[in-house]
Amino acid sequence: MESIGANLSEMQRTPLAPAHVAALREAGRQVSYTAGTYLARPGQLADRFVYVLDGEIEVVNAYTDERHLPSTLGPTQFMGEISFLNGGNASMAMRAVRDTSVIEVPRATMLTLMSRIPEMSDIIITVFAARRRRQIEQRDSTLVLIGEERDREVRCIAEFADRNRIPYASHALGSAEADALAATCSLAPGRPAVIFGRDTVIDDPTPDKIARLLGLNLDLVDDEDFDVLIVGGGPAGVAAGVYAGAEGLCALVTEDVAIGGQAGTSSRIENYMGFPTGISGADLVWRGQIQAMKFGTRFAMPRRVARLEALPEGGFCATFDNGKRVRGKAVVVATGVQYRRLPIPRLTEFEGAGVYYAATDIEARYSKGTEAIIIGGGNSAGQAAMFLSRTASRVRLLVRGQSLAASMSSYLSSRLEAEPTITIEYGAEVGALHGDDQLEAVTIRHAASGAEETVPSRALFVMVGAAPNTGWLADLVRLDQHGFVLTGAAVGASSLFETSRPGIFAVGDVRSGSVKRVASAVGEGSVVISRVWAFVDAGG
Repeated sequence: MESIGANLSEMQRTPLAPAHVAALREAGRQVSYTAGTYLARPGQLADRFVYVLDGEIEVVNAYTDERHLPSTLGPTQFMGEISFLNGGNASMAMRAVRDTSVIEVPRATMLTLMSRIPEMSDIIITVFAARRRRQIEQRDSTLVLIGEERDREVRCIAEFADRNRIPYASHALGSAEADALAATCSLAPGRPAVIFGRDTVIDDPTPDKIARLLGLNLDLVDDEDFDVLIVGGGPAGVAAGVYAGAEGLCALVTEDVAIGGQAGTSSRIENYMGFPTGISGADLVWRGQIQAMKFGTRFAMPRRVARLEALPEGGFCATFDNGKRVRGKAVVVATGVQYRRLPIPRLTEFEGAGVYYAATDIEARYSKGTEAIIIGGGNSAGQAAMFLSRTASRVRLLVRGQSLAASMSSYLSSRLEAEPTITIEYGAEVGALHGDDQLEAVTIRHAASGAEETVPSRALFVMVGAAPNTGWLADLVRLDQHGFVLTGAAVGASSLFETSRPGIFAVGDVRSGSVKRVASAVGEGSVVISRVWAFVDAGG
């Protein structure tokens, strides 16, 4: 299956061309650092590109102050990571091993340079992505979690980091690694914790606090102006971000949970053109995010838009749930859909503690050795079943209807039927959940016979009943009877993606009548920008 980034061992010695170095010299300045000087620390703004002329730079373990990796950066190599593209913060400490001379180029200048020299940009971005891939695969980061298997707050951070492709390390509560780390940070052993370097223990950890540490949520200026606000970071929103940046529009993409949206919860997409071996939804959209950032599009998460208003002088004002506001000449609604909370007693009580709405690597770890139960008959449910069958002792797919033909791709349903560890139970639903702090068992009710069966399980996945995320739009645009945004001919608009309010466009799953497929969402997000550009260019 396709993955993110290239292999770092193949990329780390790929030099920039002499012409590229000359461009760096002209745009930046030469700086010298004495041995032992830190060029970056975790949480510090990634505000400059650093190219090594002479000397040596090492990655430093933020907990021991010792060299973290066997290899170092030398002449012709450069510092940096993916966060540089979005104006985020460094995740690892970097230190001069000996007296070192570098070229430093301010971030904004470097991004302009990269847009002018695509061959240089390709090398830099590929190395950045390869470094992120290495961190994720080796679970290597300054961000360390203790006790995610036991503590709901820590588990929430793990899920946020995992879905946003943020590297982190994780140690089981009571393990030797956890106790040693606790001692280093002056913590009592045996307690769950989220740590970002030796001196930063995060009390009452939340995704927002982690985003602030890493610079993901952007400290936007109140009432900051953009050409286009793209609300929603799924395939449609990210595709819109790519094309908006490429067309020179000043664009902001906001997402309230994780870039990728519902597609980001898909463990394997096999019917998306160009990826014959399949790709996870999160990896697919992550690649798009990197493309968009390369063109200057900004991303902010977790940021939920609570309200949208039309301004008397033209344009729109979006207010986030933290009270901050931004303005846009146009708005692209790409908020997609979310799985409904089914009317099952105690469901919310077990959310994050046995009840999940995604099936990614992290949920697969939580499902190891237990019977996983999935509610749903669509492609997402089928992909989840296949993915979880690798780690769960058994997988049950509960389908309310009597067939998968109308809701699931044929290739996928055939695989489910052929997999011996998966059973499909038609006319079945969940009647009750059991457990104390953690889900321990699920009662399944069979409609035809009325029989009930209680199954020991620590993992229930709800993947049914998608509802549109349109409450924040208030009465600005017309919706259909199910809450999806009406567009095109249904509201007398000239474009398929225009809503009843000029300047507001809708794409992807949130749009009434759209085809609920990743490829369709990407296409709509790409195409809509031509209409947005025309609207903005005409003065709104």
